[in-house]
Amino acid sequence: MFIDDVTITVKAGNGGNGVVAFRREKFVPKGGPSGGNGGRGGDIIFVGEEGLTTLLDLRYNRIIKAQNGQNGMAKDCYGKDGEDVYIKVPIGTVVYDKGKNVVIADITRHKQEAIIAHGGKGGRGNSAFATPRIPAPEICEKGLPGEEKEIRVELKVLADVGLVGFPSVGKSTLISVVSAARPKIADYHFTTLVPNLGVVKVKDGRSFVMADLPGLIEGASSGAGLGFQFLKHIERTRVIVHVIDMASFEGRDPYDDYVKINEELRLYNEKLLLRPQIVVANKMDLAGAKENLEEFKKKLPDVLVVPISAYTKSNLDELLYKIADILETVSLDEFIETISDEVVEYKYEKEEKPFEIILEDDGVYNVVGPMIKKFFDVTDFSRDENVKLFARRLRNLGVDNELRRLGVKHGDIVRVLDYEFEFFD
Repeated sequence: MFIDDVTITVKAGNGGNGVVAFRREKFVPKGGPSGGNGGRGGDIIFVGEEGLTTLLDLRYNRIIKAQNGQNGMAKDCYGKDGEDVYIKVPIGTVVYDKGKNVVIADITRHKQEAIIAHGGKGGRGNSAFATPRIPAPEICEKGLPGEEKEIRVELKVLADVGLVGFPSVGKSTLISVVSAARPKIADYHFTTLVPNLGVVKVKDGRSFVMADLPGLIEGASSGAGLGFQFLKHIERTRVIVHVIDMASFEGRDPYDDYVKINEELRLYNEKLLLRPQIVVANKMDLAGAKENLEEFKKKLPDVLVVPISAYTKSNLDELLYKIADILETVSLDEFIETISDEVVEYKYEKEEKPFEIILEDDGVYNVVGPMIKKFFDVTDFSRDENVKLFARRLRNLGVDNELRRLGVKHGDIVRVLDYEFEFFD
């Protein structure tokens, strides 16, 4: 089964908690701190694998979790890091963060790794807080939570050559006779519902990967027929081979077919028309094909046209030689850069404020913000020393001064991330 678009949830591991512990050592206050740090949570990592051709495994594994970091221990023993989770995906996989609507990763090479969700940092034990002024602190930190996000994983087939054209023009027959691919072939439209890949070997020893893509019809750029299911795959081909039924077996005009297909490519992505394109005049063994080819060349004298018959295997060697020659002129590095330019969008974003104070409907102020959440997540409120440290961190950020400016007085209730605290001045 060919799956090229799935939505899943990934959850990286949480960091382990630091601990408060003391060792027994002569002349050291309280024996000295010996609480170790917590381990780092495991990452979720996608790895490009050239042997895969579908996202089927992800379809049946909708939630992927990494291991949490181990808590710190006494005697300055650090907690073990959580194991990273490696997920193999096909080359040509693009990963989107659905919440932020941005591209996380574009995997275009074998063994390429991309961290999709980062594990949380481990919390510090009390030995990390020891100073000459406070030689025996009773302070520790909790580990930070790992990233959790909903992602959309999309596969865009990565091949050297992509066959395009209307349904039933002979694309599947062509790839079946030049490679070992065995696509479904029948005398009705849309027999090819998913891309078929085949390795083509030229007689001079060169080779390339050819993709037989689902048939394209007018309006595909707006979703007609197989629409975007087809067009997203043509983005990853280096050379476009446009197959045309030159015998007009179904009554369509070859020139009109050429114009309509290229218009759909332009509407979807104008850069596709900059790719090298070879027009294959197929079904030359049928009546009327030669006459139609002459008319076609008169209207498009500058277009490279290779007449063939996939059914009788006529003139296939010339076609393969021309494809191989053009591929040698297309730089793979430039091609990958073009992909990145098409899917990655950079926008200016204002620097996020460390905190914000919001007056809620019941008249209580709520303190929120990225730095507030970070300090809150690492604080173990079961220990008085940790609570005092949390208060000092907020004071250093300027939260206390801002609350005073807003009129908050000693003894008033203040919310911090929806948790209520009493304000002491």
